[in-house]
Amino acid sequence: MPTRSAGGPATRYTKRKTALITGASRGLGRVLAAFLAKQGYALVIDARTEAELQSAADELKAYGSPVVSILGDVSDPRHRAHLLRAATEFGHLDVVVNNASDLGESPLPHLLEAKRRTFLRVFDVNVLAPLALVQEALPLLVQAHGLVVNITSDAAVGGYPGWGVYGASKAALDLISKTLATELEEQGVAVVSVDPGDIRTKMHQDAYLGQDISDRPLPDVTLPFWAWLLSQDPMAVSGGRYQAQAAIWEVSA
Repeated sequence: MPTRSAGGPATRYTKRKTALITGASRGLGRVLAAFLAKQGYALVIDARTEAELQSAADELKAYGSPVVSILGDVSDPRHRAHLLRAATEFGHLDVVVNNASDLGESPLPHLLEAKRRTFLRVFDVNVLAPLALVQEALPLLVQAHGLVVNITSDAAVGGYPGWGVYGASKAALDLISKTLATELEEQGVAVVSVDPGDIRTKMHQDAYLGQDISDRPLPDVTLPFWAWLLSQDPMAVSGGRYQAQAAIWEVSA
C-alpha cells in the first residue's frame, strides 16, 4: 500500500508538476527521481524490493517534494491501480517514466536456449505493463498534456549474443512508443523512448556476472540529457528515440 514520505492534502500540490516513475529504487530510476524532486515535482515511485524503495523514498523526502512510494510489481494491474490512485490525489500527471524492466535469466542465455517462461515474463514487464500503464493513465495524461518516457536499450537494435530476449522486448517497446506518439498526438500526449546507454547498475552487473563493469559510468552521466528533454515542449520531441549519452541525442528515423 502507499506510504506517503511527505505531503498533505492534494490541493496543496495542484501547481506542482507530478511524475510517476517505475523502478525508482535504484539505478537510473532513482537518479531521475532525485533530479525531478530537486525540480519540485511531486513523485509517485515504485519498486519490488521494500528496503530499497524505502531508502529511495527517504532520500527524495530530503528535497522537500511530496513523495508517495508504493511497493509492487508493475505487471500487476492492482499495483498499477494504486500508482494511478496516488497520482490522481495530486490532481494531475505530467510525466510517466516506464523505467522498471526485467532482464530475464542471468547469466544471459543464447536466444535458442531461452525458455518460453522467460520470454513471457520479460515481455509482460517490459512491453505489456508500460502499455497498460499508459492506457490506464490516459485521462490524467490528456488533462495535463503529459509526457510518457519509455526506457529502451541499445540491445533493441544491437543483436548482441545473449541479449535476444531483453533486446526483443525493448525493440517492441520502441515500436509501441512510436505508434503511441502518432495515435495520441491529437489528444496532446507526447511519447518518447530513451536509451540511457551503458551505465553501472545492478541490472547491468547481473548481465555480466563475475565481470568488472567499473568502466561504465554511473547513471548520473545522463542528467544533462534529462535536463534538456524535460525543458522541451513535449509535443516537439514526441515520437523521437533518444540516446542519453550520445553526442547527438535524437536518433534519426
